[in-house]
Amino acid sequence: MPNAPRIELHPISQRVQALVDGTLIDDSTNTLELRERSYPPRHYFPREDVRMDLLTVSETTTYCPFKGHTMYFSLGESQDVAWSYEQPIEGMEAIAGRVAFYEESQ
Repeated sequence: MPNAPRIELHPISQRVQALVDGTLIDDSTNTLELRERSYPPRHYFPREDVRMDLLTVSETTTYCPFKGHTMYFSLGESQDVAWSYEQPIEGMEAIAGRVAFYEESQ
């Protein structure tokens, strides 16, 4: 649909888990599914449901004109396995501080 918004956020109450190198890093029934044109849907997990004690902040940063500045997290030797928008742009405040992963399952 040409007039569909570029990004849509959908609250998800189903159980969603994130595994990194076989380690369960997140288990939540309170994610936001972000659907962005041309990208696979991604779940943004509340930080309180993420094993932040296992993650370290990476030196990698990027910028998305539709969401804002991104910070990344690593797990041991696995670099940039997750990311977060600490201060997203206007309209994307709902994902602030939430964490998304490349590997997840429902």
